[in-house]
Amino acid sequence: MTTFLQQLGMLAMLGFSLGGCDSTKKEQVIYKDYNLDEPDKFNMPESLFEISGIALKQGNPDTLYAIQDEDGRVYRLGWDHPKQLNAKFSKKGDYEDVTILKSSVFILKSNGVMFSFPLSEAVYEEVEQIREYKKILPKGEYEGMFGDEASGKIYVLCKNCEQDNSKSSVTGYIFEPDKDSTQATGTFAINVDQIKAITGKVERGFRPSGLAKNPLTNDWYIISAVNKMMIVTDSEWKVKEAYTLNGNTFIQPEGITFDKQGNLYISNEGDDLFSGNILKFKKMGR
Repeated sequence: MTTFLQQLGMLAMLGFSLGGCDSTKKEQVIYKDYNLDEPDKFNMPESLFEISGIALKQGNPDTLYAIQDEDGRVYRLGWDHPKQLNAKFSKKGDYEDVTILKSSVFILKSNGVMFSFPLSEAVYEEVEQIREYKKILPKGEYEGMFGDEASGKIYVLCKNCEQDNSKSSVTGYIFEPDKDSTQATGTFAINVDQIKAITGKVERGFRPSGLAKNPLTNDWYIISAVNKMMIVTDSEWKVKEAYTLNGNTFIQPEGITFDKQGNLYISNEGDDLFSGNILKFKKMGR
């Protein structure tokens, strides 16, 4: 026969169990605008196994532009059509990101060197009107770049630079190609303490690998393959959200972009078990 004290013990254990469930629910990540657990996946052909940056022309999803971090080529693909076409713009090197601004293609090399050529030349096997920008960025390692159609500016974010302490701040640089300037016309910074206030997973520093602006909100989305994280900032670079990325879904997230409907695209470099891919996340509520 169950005693009164035994019943109290059972109730206490039940209460602890229910409390544990509530705690677990609180720890679950609720994605504000995108369900990052349910992507539409596009596996890349072998030529894009090491895909890094991706871009769309004025947010048009009909053609995806991509680069990989070994060949100096810009690739063009239709969604879910593995056959690719490409245009050679330079020799082999460590190319990290691509963006399209107005009628030009811009490519970022890991050492901060940039290349540009007319978008109209992307349909040829080899680009002729190539321009190379050297010594326009401080010495360091760069992976993220975004061309903003609205402002006509290019934003480049440092991954690992001597002038930064990635445990406290990460610097970005702004260029205005229309002014034909080879020097940055402005800077911005990501305050790592603001990320720490949301998640403690940046104790060793924040190392971004890509950035893009959401056309519906003007918020900045910044991904990090090293930290397995995506952060969201407002238009003034104040950190609003920080999400841990599931390593089973995000193998090595390197590139990020949006289409004009606000759908989010993230590219992942392949590994020993999986091919490279691009993941598409539909804007929730659509």
